[in-house]
Amino acid sequence: MKTSQPLFRRLPHLGKLIPFTSCVRASLEVGYNAAEEEETQQEKEPTEKPKAKPEKRKSVTEKTVKAKKKKKNEQKECVVPQIKETEGEKSTEHKKKRKKKTITDVLSSSEPKPGCPADLQNLVTQYFSDKLSVIEQEELKLQESGFLSSNDLTHTLSSYLKQVCPKWSKIQKQHTEKSSVVLLIVCSSALRAIELIKQLTAFKGEAKAIKLFAKHIKIEEQVKLLQKGVFHIGVGTPGRLGALIEKEGLNLQALRYVVLDWNWRDQKLRRMVDIPEIKLDFMKLLESGILKGCKEDKVKIGLF
Repeated sequence: MKTSQPLFRRLPHLGKLIPFTSCVRASLEVGYNAAEEEETQQEKEPTEKPKAKPEKRKSVTEKTVKAKKKKKNEQKECVVPQIKETEGEKSTEHKKKRKKKTITDVLSSSEPKPGCPADLQNLVTQYFSDKLSVIEQEELKLQESGFLSSNDLTHTLSSYLKQVCPKWSKIQKQHTEKSSVVLLIVCSSALRAIELIKQLTAFKGEAKAIKLFAKHIKIEEQVKLLQKGVFHIGVGTPGRLGALIEKEGLNLQALRYVVLDWNWRDQKLRRMVDIPEIKLDFMKLLESGILKGCKEDKVKIGLF
């Protein structure tokens, strides 16, 4: 029998002839070693990767926290001066508001000046400046002859009327028309009208005076009184006088004198023309026929 010879194989990396069996063993060992190395590498990789992640997160979180702190500090630094500025502005605004003066403060600090015809003329032009044309405004300009002498703040009502109406006793005897008066006194309130009527005692003589204001007196009652009797002096407020003229309860045919309670001031130191509502009624009253009578030289206006 022939004996079997061992098989040989040349390994290229060794350059030697090695028996086949040993070659197989060597290759198996090499493969086993490679598998072990791969397993060890795989075991090492999961352990190393989680270690790297938290380090990155820590670094990221630290950076974000630092950035947020910087932003907060910057915002605080920006907001603080703005608040200071707003507080300063508010304080200046409060100071400005406190410095504002009312009409009473201004009037109390200034000395009262007696009214003059120019004051009334300026008031008329200002009121009608946006309501009438230039030609119509020129027609409303009053001449000096349409005014009585003004009160210089030294007269009472009786003494002033005696000065501007020296022939009153004769005029009152000649007046016999109903629903009309010869002298019309215009004031701001009912209480002031009552006070002025009391001051007329030294001037009116036998003349009759009538109250022409709205407080506690209906307009119908006043119309009936004017139609029944003859009255020489009418004392009232602009609103009620204008309403009586509109309803034809009072006519201006016999009217010769209009005295305005111009210089008197109320508790707030306001004149009749300083109160918006009364000023509007007053201008309507002048427009109802008084200005026309002055232009025709039938009526004269005095500032008391």
